Parts: sequence; C-alpha cells; structure tokens
Amino acid sequence: MATTVRKSTPARGLLSIGQVLAKVSPDFPDLTPSKLRFLEEQGLITPERTPSGYRKFSVEHVDRLRLILTMQRDHYLPLKVIRAHLEEIDAGNNPALPNAASLSADSLLATPSRYTREEFVRACGASMNLLQDAVSAGMLEPADSYTDEHIVVLTALVELQRSGIEPRHLRTMRAAAEREYSLIERALVPVSHRQDAASQARSIERAHEISRHIEIVRSQMLRQVIAQQSR
Repeated sequence: MATTVRKSTPARGLLSIGQVLAKVSPDFPDLTPSKLRFLEEQGLITPERTPSGYRKFSVEHVDRLRLILTMQRDHYLPLKVIRAHLEEIDAGNNPALPNAASLSADSLLATPSRYTREEFVRACGASMNLLQDAVSAGMLEPADSYTDEHIVVLTALVELQRSGIEPRHLRTMRAAAEREYSLIERALVPVSHRQDAASQARSIERAHEISRHIEIVRSQMLRQVIAQQSR
C-alpha cells in the first residue's frame, strides 16, 4: 500500500509542468509551457531535473513563478529589473518591490537584453498576431529583435486585449505622443541647439524628466475621468 502511494505522488512534492500550469493558470491565463521554459532560459526560475531530464517544480518554485508573473502583469516591470529583484532575494536580502513609475529611463534602457520575435511573444504570453497588430498601430516598431523595454509594452497590450481593447483602438495614442513630443521639443530649445556633448546629455535627461511629468499628469486626468464617470 505504501509503495502505491509513493508511485502516484511526485517525489518530495515536486510538480510537473502540467501540474504547475494547473495551479497557476487560473490567475495567469497567459502562462504556457513555452513561456515557462522561456523564463527558465532567462535564468529567472530553475526547476529541478529528474535523471531522465524532466523538469520538476517545488512549492518554492511555484511561489517564485507567481512573483515573476505578478511583477510582469501588475507592475509592468522588464525582465532585467525582475531578475535583479530576485537576485537580491536569493542573496538573503528583503528588497522593496520595484515600481515601474519610480525607475529612471536609464535603468530601464541601459545595456538591454535582446530577444528574437519568437522569444519576445513567448515572454509576454502574446501571439504573433498581437505583435503584428501592435506594429501596425504604431505601438511597437517592426524589428527582428526586441528588448525588455518592449516587453513592458507588449505585456500591457496582452492585458488590454484580455479586456477587449485591441492595438487598433489605441492608434490615437500615437498621435497624442507625437503632440507631446512637440511640447517637449519646444521646452528644450534653450539647450537643444548646443552641439557639445554635455549639452546634448542634459537635453536628453531633461526630455525624460519632462516626459515623466507629462505621464503623471495624464494618469491623474484619466483617474479623474474614471471617478467622474463612476458617480
């Protein structure tokens, strides 16, 4: 009788990929075997291996996976930031959860990792059709490879699609972004005409700073509209 129980129960409570998906997919329906393997390839999660090479996941692995997916879905954090956060945890520290709004543009863009189109859509739980629609709508540029910055965008588009909002519905955002850039460009006139490297660096830094302020105002205006419509 005892032998039968051991055969039907994973060793030490370890789970197969299918069992992990059954546990996690209700909260994260975009999780697929290929996305799980992609996260492993990126060093974010390291399952154990049986002698025959099958992946097995512990409760700790499942908890780590939920944290990764939550940071992607709810905080729109790039994999590089998620990886750094996990490394802090692995080192025995208790870091505060990063917030995309508090990250500087440099921290998001410096030395970006590159992902092929196939890796890119897998990392976001997206389809190739969604990527093509995002490119057509001007949300992303056509490219053979993408970075963590782009993963933030496509992951957000995956969540919007789940609510029935497609990239084509957001075309006006591209025009709005171009109008906002015109505002930034005019604000930078006093320094942008200078050609020395220091002035150019200050101009870029100032552009990012203005952009963050515009984003704060835009977000607040949208929250006000939502509150007004909910009354």
